[in-house]
Parts: sequence; C-alpha cells; structure tokens
Amino acid sequence: MSKDLQAHLDELAGLLVAGSPHAVDLGFELDAVRPGEAVIRAPYRADLIGDPDTGVMHGGVVTALLDHTAGIAAFAGFGGDKAMATLDLRLDYMRPAEPGKDVIAEAKTIKVSGLFAFVSAIAHDGDREDPVATAHAAFMVSKVSEEAAEKAKEEMAKGATPISALPKTGERGGAT
Repeated sequence: MSKDLQAHLDELAGLLVAGSPHAVDLGFELDAVRPGEAVIRAPYRADLIGDPDTGVMHGGVVTALLDHTAGIAAFAGFGGDKAMATLDLRLDYMRPAEPGKDVIAEAKTIKVSGLFAFVSAIAHDGDREDPVATAHAAFMVSKVSEEAAEKAKEEMAKGATPISALPKTGERGGAT
C-alpha cells in the first residue's frame, strides 16, 4: 500500500460522504477508505424503513449504499484523483436487513483497466458471512465526471464546501 495514496485518501475522507447530498440525507458514515477499498455504513433510522410492519430498512437504501461504497472503492482504486460515473451495477438481495441494525457495505476494486474500474461489494448487518446483498459494479471515468470534479475543486479552492458549491434545488429546475 502506498503511504502517499493512503495519506491522500485520509485527507479526502471527510468529503467522500459529505460531498454527496444524497449520501448525507441517507446518513451514510464512512468507516474506512484504503487504496481500492471502502467501508460505509447506513445507520438504522425510522425514516429509512421500507416496511412499517416489519421495520426492515428499504431496499433502495441498501442499493444506494452499495453504489456509493463501490464508487468510493473505485475512486480509491484509480488513485484518488479521478471522478467517475457508475456504468453498471448489479445487485443480488440475499435477505432483508435485520430491523434495528445498521447496514454496512464493504467494497473492493477488483481491477482498474484504462478508464474503467470493476468493483465487488457486500452489504451486511454485522455478519459478513450472512450478507444482506452482494453487488458487482463497473465505473468509468468520463469527460462529464472530470468536468464536474474540476468545478468542485475550483469551488473548494474558493472556500466553498462541496455541498454549498451545488446549485440550490430551485436552480436545478426541481421543486422549491
């Protein structure tokens, strides 16, 4: 493991969740980031329940968690300096997450080839041997993702936080 890369990832760690409003809204917490790997948790919350009768966390939260964690692993696999987009994401749900427990996603970059990174991930609620879901994903560095990363870097150099640099909801054409 490159100590320089790990130091770079440690510097960026605070932004790897905070830089995504969706991840912030879902309450994701970064547990670890290492070259080619990431661990992120979704703390159990009442507003993330998909089935009120059982208290099971919504499957969409698990999907978003796996996508985000795999993306951070790919970012770390590219060396922590490339912005990318999800090209393909395949999930296999094994069972519902246990009510009341956090869901933890662990992702590892399997291969980086040119502009592509391939990642494998699992989501579990405390027992890695009994996963809630597994995922395989492919990510690609693109011109659009690189331009967005450059804009974020420029805004951060001006002192903006990643979230404050984003347009307000009404400015994006969404609901105000």
